Amino acid sequence: MARLFATCDAELGPLDGPVNCAAVIGPRSRFDELTDMAGVLAMWQLNVAGTFMCCHEAVRRMSRRFGGKGGAIVNISSSAVAWGSTGVAVGYGASKAAIDTFTLGLGREVAADGIRVNARVPGIINTEMQPPGRIAEIGPTLPMGRAGRAEKVAAGILFLLSDAASYIAGARLQVHGAK
Repeated sequence: MARLFATCDAELGPLDGPVNCAAVIGPRSRFDELTDMAGVLAMWQLNVAGTFMCCHEAVRRMSRRFGGKGGAIVNISSSAVAWGSTGVAVGYGASKAAIDTFTLGLGREVAADGIRVNARVPGIINTEMQPPGRIAEIGPTLPMGRAGRAEKVAAGILFLLSDAASYIAGARLQVHGAK
């Protein structure tokens, strides 16, 4: 991870707005029917440990305590925190709940150092993460009658990275069609 960030430092200059968006859902089944615990652990490693490690490197570069200029970090969470991914992927929902708690705590911890840490919280979004047929099945049942689009998630991320959000830290900005 340190090498990745060092390469970015050398090629792109000072870091001011990383977005932690890598995630996998992991094995899909009821929790008591899981047989792939290695897949669950790999999902937690990417979703949680990956976000922790990226934030660690980012804070050490961005924090005024370390000579940085501050900035904003956006972590991607999920509406699965609220509804738990029951019967599908409760481990995924739990991993995103860890991201929410981490975002709140880190947001409070580094705010005085000039870093705003927030979470973007998508709901059912029409992306390749959704299994085949899920958007057609679930979209019409949502309060807005459709799944969301990635562009709407991105717009909120850009807002959280902007000066317009300069007094927002430790927050969860939801985009879930009123689910």
